[in-house]
Amino acid sequence: MAKNASRPGRRLIVFAILIAAMYGGIALQGVWAPKLGLDLQGGTRITLEASTATGDEITPEKMEEARGIIDQRVNGQGVAEAEVAVQGNRNIVVEIPGERRTDLVDDVSQTAQLRFRLVALAAPGQAQPKPSEQPSGSPSEQPSGSPSPKPTKKPSDGASPRNRALSSGLVAADQKAGSKKDGKKNDGKGGKGGNASDQPSPSAEPAPQEGLPGTTPEGAPVDQPLKWQDNPGDEWIQKFSTFSCDDKPMPDQRDQPLIACDEDGNKYLLSASMIQGTQLTGAEAGIPQQQVQWVVNLTFDKTARETFANVTRQIVNASSPLTGQQKQFAIVLDGKVLSAPVVNGVIPNGRAEISGDFNQESAQSLANSLKYGALPLTFTAPAVTEEGPTLAADQLSAGLLAGAIGLGLVLIYCMLYYRGLGIVVVASLGVAAIVTFGVILAMSQAVNFTLTLPGIAGLIVGVGITADSFIVYFERIRDEMREGKSMRVAVEVGWVRARATCLAADAVSLLAAVVLYIFAIGVVKGFAFALGITTLIDLAVFFLFTKPMVTWLAKFTFFNSGHKWSGLSPETIGIDYIAGAKPRTSAAGGNA
Repeated sequence: MAKNASRPGRRLIVFAILIAAMYGGIALQGVWAPKLGLDLQGGTRITLEASTATGDEITPEKMEEARGIIDQRVNGQGVAEAEVAVQGNRNIVVEIPGERRTDLVDDVSQTAQLRFRLVALAAPGQAQPKPSEQPSGSPSEQPSGSPSPKPTKKPSDGASPRNRALSSGLVAADQKAGSKKDGKKNDGKGGKGGNASDQPSPSAEPAPQEGLPGTTPEGAPVDQPLKWQDNPGDEWIQKFSTFSCDDKPMPDQRDQPLIACDEDGNKYLLSASMIQGTQLTGAEAGIPQQQVQWVVNLTFDKTARETFANVTRQIVNASSPLTGQQKQFAIVLDGKVLSAPVVNGVIPNGRAEISGDFNQESAQSLANSLKYGALPLTFTAPAVTEEGPTLAADQLSAGLLAGAIGLGLVLIYCMLYYRGLGIVVVASLGVAAIVTFGVILAMSQAVNFTLTLPGIAGLIVGVGITADSFIVYFERIRDEMREGKSMRVAVEVGWVRARATCLAADAVSLLAAVVLYIFAIGVVKGFAFALGITTLIDLAVFFLFTKPMVTWLAKFTFFNSGHKWSGLSPETIGIDYIAGAKPRTSAAGGNA
């Protein structure tokens, strides 16, 4: 304790270096103004109207579900403070702060990109090791058309990913009552389709690399997906090998191959799109007669029926020359694999059934994603307008003026009550303001943090939390000095006790901010986020600036002798004299 107390300058220097490093990073970005919210600078207003042209019933439940999905889309890149609300019975209004956001307008106006693609390769979702690091063994040793054994662990990747509940058999609807003979012909995979455990899973073997069986360096043309599935070429195999599900998703282009991941972290090398989601006319979840398992029934339009029949005819019960496993079809929504089922029967009539380890919730979720493109309703083309600030300039100025007056009164009170120690309050609040401004600028660039009026309120509340820390510490020092300790000792002993109190208080404040952020919506999240950030900044300033500064001031005679303007004089504390200080004498020479 004594060693740390004698060297408070170290913490102050380290803290100054951290602040300088933060502002150095901000200087490299060249942006010195935070992003402002819709209430402070205006933005883009998008109005979506639910359409009844498709015969869908517009219900409050569907509108709220659509609102939640759209809110996740527009606020998915950090705390953007976009406001998404249901207006009336059939309108959803999206208000996005800042300049006109064409990219988000497109995201909101499109229900989703749903595509059906062929799977060339599947593996765990991390980049593969170099070819020299791969264990020996070839996937071609497995019999074609037979269920794959449980994948073994690979030293570099760990266990192979398990089959997903949605990665189940895809069979023709008219084969649900298939005969026993048909089941034998398909080696137990025809008819209703096998259980999820009967289906091939993404395997760690073989490691994608150049020169897989049947591949050529240039590969098959991408506009011929059936051929490309067996021969994607060395370039795409290498891209797949080095791709990780933690990487930025690839653009989902209709006429180009795609590397995408599912929710379990498995990655897939997929062909160009075979069928578009707009060609899917229906998707319903249910339990077939005389069965107990949930399934998802699909219906395709006339255009896709012939394509689907041709594709299923060529890949039914076929094994991939690249992996030796049964070929798969992938259903991709917004660049994410929803399901990758195998095909166990030709589907000539445009009606299919996805079966497997479904429950009611998972089956209905998949059916809704397929049918609505992730939105439960169809919306007409959005009306886009430019919006000005929702708060008048005089209102904002009045709010900031009120905050400044309140902060000034706090500083004046602290200077009058704590006198010399008030310097610590002023300096600590100034440092906290510098750190807070830097953090806001950094987060505006890093996580798209947008400052709104509720956010400013959260920052102001944080000022009160910071001031509370000073008061607890100063009063603790005074208590120790009343017990006869010198100022230097009181600073250290009082710190131990005040530290516990301040940590408990900040923990409660931080917990409240976290809970409010999780359960709140809209701009209230901004208030909670700002409150949490200022609470953390208070801890940093309290430990790295306030405490070292008080320790440093305790070395000066002005403070440790109990000067009447130090804030620690005997009269202020309520004692006769300060321990460790020389007694003052009267004019007659007696003791004071």
